[in-house]
Amino acid sequence: MNSSRHDADDRAIGDVSRHRIHLPRRTVHGPLQQVGRRLLMALLVMVTTVFIVYADRAEYHDNADDSVSFLDCVYYATVTLSTTGYGDIVPYGDGARLLNVLLITPLRVLFLIILVGTTLEVLTERTREEWRLARWRSSLRDHVVVVGFGTKGRSAVETLVAKGHRKQHVVIVDPSQKAIDAASEEGYVGVVGDATRSDVLLRAEAQRAKKVIIATQRDDTAVLVTLTARQLNRGAKIVAAVREEENAPLLRQSGADAVITSSSSAGRLLGLSVLSPSAVTVMEDLIQQGSGLDLVERPVVKSEVGRSVRDTDDLVVSVLRGHRLLGYDDPKASPLEATDRLITIVRAEPPSAEPQ
Repeated sequence: MNSSRHDADDRAIGDVSRHRIHLPRRTVHGPLQQVGRRLLMALLVMVTTVFIVYADRAEYHDNADDSVSFLDCVYYATVTLSTTGYGDIVPYGDGARLLNVLLITPLRVLFLIILVGTTLEVLTERTREEWRLARWRSSLRDHVVVVGFGTKGRSAVETLVAKGHRKQHVVIVDPSQKAIDAASEEGYVGVVGDATRSDVLLRAEAQRAKKVIIATQRDDTAVLVTLTARQLNRGAKIVAAVREEENAPLLRQSGADAVITSSSSAGRLLGLSVLSPSAVTVMEDLIQQGSGLDLVERPVVKSEVGRSVRDTDDLVVSVLRGHRLLGYDDPKASPLEATDRLITIVRAEPPSAEPQ
């Protein structure tokens, strides 16, 4: 019974550790470097104490032989800084006692601080991390939650950032600690855990997210994550990727606003590359971010209101009017209305620096 209880406690502690929020990492020294720096500082304090005592050794008394050698000074500095204090070597002159008050005692306190520096650093780092986490939560609005940081998820995040989305407003959820570590090193907030569980998505603040991108490895996992995310957030736009086209309707029924089928899309491109290689080149140009041509969605500008789709400066592919997507050749697409949004093909601009 006791062993089962301990096992349950260990699992609970492990779950808490796995589901922690990982804020972007800051550059810190490695453990060996930190220990080495502390040892050097402690050695510097000890050497300083030794030379202070040695310089004033005439005002010290040794109960053993009434003389204080350099080795005695080293011995006295060691037992004094460690607060052992055997009392066999003592300062008896006024100058020596004054130096003990003004110099030796502060050095002793500094030496003790260095010894307990690891504990103090852990407490300080934990407090700092909690403060950063509280500040992050308070400033997080209309962010994007990306479930899965594999090839699909990473490409989706890179596209968001290239379009001007701030890294601080992207939260990565993945069951792999290595994936979250990689995301944190790139400047993203990460949560380690199973996104099919509501508590994991709650840690990622999915209930307040504006968009949720689901890029899991398995289709059944994508369905469960979609159901959980939609239950937590009714208003978020959920986009999911699946491998098999037959699972796309299930994703839409689960609450996904858009479903991308990776296997069938790749198959169509393979077939098209045989029939029309140039068309595939154009498609690849549109898909690749920041080079050649690019697909963008933008609002209708004031000068375009009332004009035909063909009279705009950009090459319009579709017109989004309310919840209806009209093709460029649809008679209902023209004239353009002030509330319309245009999906256009434009020349890709070089990526700009990330906003601070």
